[in-house]
Amino acid sequence: VQLVESGGGLVQPGGSLRLSCAASGFTFSSYAMGWFRQAPGKEREFVVGISWRGGSTYYADSVKGRFTISRDNAKNTVYLQMNSLKPEDTAVYYCAADMRGSWYLGTKEADFGSWGQGTQVTVSS
Repeated sequence: VQLVESGGGLVQPGGSLRLSCAASGFTFSSYAMGWFRQAPGKEREFVVGISWRGGSTYYADSVKGRFTISRDNAKNTVYLQMNSLKPEDTAVYYCAADMRGSWYLGTKEADFGSWGQGTQVTVSS
């Protein structure tokens, strides 16, 4: 299993970024996917998850209305569109796969069995 994030960078407050996570080595379309983030000195936290077909999503309150998750099962890729970014969104963002089975959509770290290496997002003027 391999998950490779891309799209991170430096953006001003109020700006936007789109993260991508390319998956390989497993049947991507059969599993829920999620994004987590870890800010300096803080624990990794759940951001958003999406079901295997993309029909269900679950957002952390802190990003609701600003971030949008989507997936393209034909391209084995999950995306995170981040709008109206705030300095407190600064973190390393991780893509993760919930490998428990098609009917699961996790929200905790322990629910996700495979992780990417992370991509840095910095929101600063």
